[in-house]
Amino acid sequence: MDTMIEPEKSSLRRAAPRLMQILRVLARRKFLMALFGKGHWPPPKQVRETFEELGLTFLKFGQVLAMRRDLLPDAYIKELELLHDHLPPMGFDTVRATVEAELGAPLTELFSSFSKTPLAAATIAQVHKATMHGGRHVAVKVQRPGLKAMISKDIAALTYLVALGDKLSSRLRALDLPVVVHEFANTLNREIDFTREARSIILIRGALADVPDLWIPDVVAEYSRKTVLTMEYSAGERVDLYAKLHAEAMPRVINTLVKLMLQSIFEEGVFHADPHPGNIFVLPDGRLSLLDFGMTGDLDDPMRESLILLLEAVVKGDARAATEAYLEMAPASEEVNRAALLVDIKTTLYEVGKSDLANVSIGDAFESLLHAGTRNGVHNPGEFFLLTRAFVLLESLVSLLAPDHNYMESFREEISRLTAKHFSPGRIRQKTTKLMRELERLVEDAPGDTRRILRRIAEGNLGRLPSLEALGGRLSRNLGRLTGAIAFAALVIGGSMLLMTPMSSWHDILGEAMLISGIVGMLITGIGALRRDNSQG
Repeated sequence: MDTMIEPEKSSLRRAAPRLMQILRVLARRKFLMALFGKGHWPPPKQVRETFEELGLTFLKFGQVLAMRRDLLPDAYIKELELLHDHLPPMGFDTVRATVEAELGAPLTELFSSFSKTPLAAATIAQVHKATMHGGRHVAVKVQRPGLKAMISKDIAALTYLVALGDKLSSRLRALDLPVVVHEFANTLNREIDFTREARSIILIRGALADVPDLWIPDVVAEYSRKTVLTMEYSAGERVDLYAKLHAEAMPRVINTLVKLMLQSIFEEGVFHADPHPGNIFVLPDGRLSLLDFGMTGDLDDPMRESLILLLEAVVKGDARAATEAYLEMAPASEEVNRAALLVDIKTTLYEVGKSDLANVSIGDAFESLLHAGTRNGVHNPGEFFLLTRAFVLLESLVSLLAPDHNYMESFREEISRLTAKHFSPGRIRQKTTKLMRELERLVEDAPGDTRRILRRIAEGNLGRLPSLEALGGRLSRNLGRLTGAIAFAALVIGGSMLLMTPMSSWHDILGEAMLISGIVGMLITGIGALRRDNSQG
């Protein structure tokens, strides 16, 4: 992908001019004295002003650090949250040139009208209202020119600076900033690639197609490229302004917000990570409109499975289950102090448990998990930070729209619905079928793979090893037994899930049948294996 920012491939010579500019600013702001351990860190306000002075990339980096409550004191977090990303708008000639270069035609051929005044201007892009020749009203998002080169230099300079700080300061070393910078570069890669944003919109539209009272503008694919994104125009009012005049509509609005957040996470694994009031509008007919998908998170299937278990454990106050689910979401590491982590999570969930359900905050609970994980050696995945940010912003928005509304009741109802759907017979059958296909492929490939490995060993310096060939034969036979055992275990697990999920009576009957079939099958497989082993002994 030609928009990738790869700081590790950037030479020090290329980054040196920008690095010197940054060092001069840091020296004037008295950061360098603290870096060498000869002074205190500048106050929070000065830190924020420093990021603003260093420009676009550092504005974005400061916003990323504002999400890292597990690394920085609250005073710095609050100040970094004030970082704004509004810049003076680009001139119209620049906008015209960018659109025409990307779409390959003059602006007058592409649109019957194109507003010269932007609807909004931010660090990455600005948005203009336009009308297509067929009369369709659209919003055109146009990226600022030269972003890739500028960000690449800044990331390269930031990478060297962080590496230097890691060597000189134990205080900086404790923040694990090289990992933060790497994740930050990945975030910027995604944000400056509008083709990715278009894919996210399409996925989220599909996942939320059946959510009532919600409209997400469609992508105009033929007028969208890497630096130009054209979408349907959303004519509405910001949700916070709408709430002041329509307080009676807020319970319905909040239920829709909760549904769209949870359903997009669990159905497609793609979620909007920036649900602040400026990105949520209310249309004239009362439906919600979700905008700006530049910051989205992606969860793969295993992470979604673990997240479901984590959310259930947090709501129920089950610290052990929460710890296991949390560790499944994080990259494996031998540095994790599991015992201490369990104690910290127990403390977190105790605070959740003694609170009234209406006052429980999923965002705060996730932030506490991040704190506990960082203290005990967990390398938190970047998507978990985005997810935490999304819940924190959502809960803040709910408090703004309707301070007395029981947000957690809506949350619990939607989690119950999604959990029941997740453990439905159809979903279990689908997963079991997928497991069986993978096992069938494994069984088919294993004997040939075993023979090829043994042949290579036999043709090498070790000579022929008949005992290994015999071992290969036994492995192939045992693999067949293992396949059967795993298939029967899947029936046991599926049946148990159905029995544990409170649904209709026929679910219980199906669950019992699956459970009994699985247990009987495992017994038959085990007895058969014992007989074969005894006959060969």
